[in-house]
Amino acid sequence: MRKTMVHGLLKRIKEMNPLIHNITNIVVANFSANGLLALGASPVMADAVEEAAEMAKASAAVVINMGTLNRDTVEAMIAAGKAANESNIPVILDPVGVGATFFRTQSAQMLLKEVQFSVIRGNSAEIANLIGEKWEVKGVDAGMVKGDVYSLARDAAKSLHAVVVVTGKEDIISDGTVTNVVYNGHPLLTNVTGTGCLLTAVIGAFAAVEKNYLNAATAALVFYGVAAEIAANKTEGQGQGSFQTEFLNQLSLVSSSEIDLYGSFTRL
Repeated sequence: MRKTMVHGLLKRIKEMNPLIHNITNIVVANFSANGLLALGASPVMADAVEEAAEMAKASAAVVINMGTLNRDTVEAMIAAGKAANESNIPVILDPVGVGATFFRTQSAQMLLKEVQFSVIRGNSAEIANLIGEKWEVKGVDAGMVKGDVYSLARDAAKSLHAVVVVTGKEDIISDGTVTNVVYNGHPLLTNVTGTGCLLTAVIGAFAAVEKNYLNAATAALVFYGVAAEIAANKTEGQGQGSFQTEFLNQLSLVSSSEIDLYGSFTRL
């Protein structure tokens, strides 16, 4: 993948304004919607089981986020995912906090059984727990990384038959055969609630316009990381509130030349 692909996919999103159906958590819905709007996509946050399938079929991508679960939302997630699968629409999973509770882990396994996901994005502990490896989870956050994250990404992609994104200090993207590493991003992202959830939604927007989901996810991570770096530089010393606002600004303002200048990724 070349940086020109990041340019091209970003341009395609702005031109196509794809509808991204999010079944997400109450903490991040507003932030995710505003982030998608800044990018050039069109968000819809519909989690009623009565309309989940219909909304999914009208969308260009479906993003399922497990942040705040209940039985009704799990039912809606399954309905939306199945409808998207039937219509060849990409489905993206953010398995927030998998491994923290029995209900959360059981719900994730049910989703994996019922829905074929195109991309799954999580931290190392979440991805490990999805494939039965017991890495430490604290609440809905990862603990210390204690394993080989590169092998984890490859193994999970093979096991789950999806492109797997493991985010952390370095972001690893694998389809089980090819593995990319993205080095962009900024530590301030971890101090703003919902930046990981928004990233998953942004991956959905890129997947809506690019059927090579390995390339789509990699491009999304490069773009997202560059936006964060520019925002952090512009708000240095001002605190995380200013960073959050400027980050949303940069999701709409990042240029091709800035992607060329700051984008950093490699294929293993």
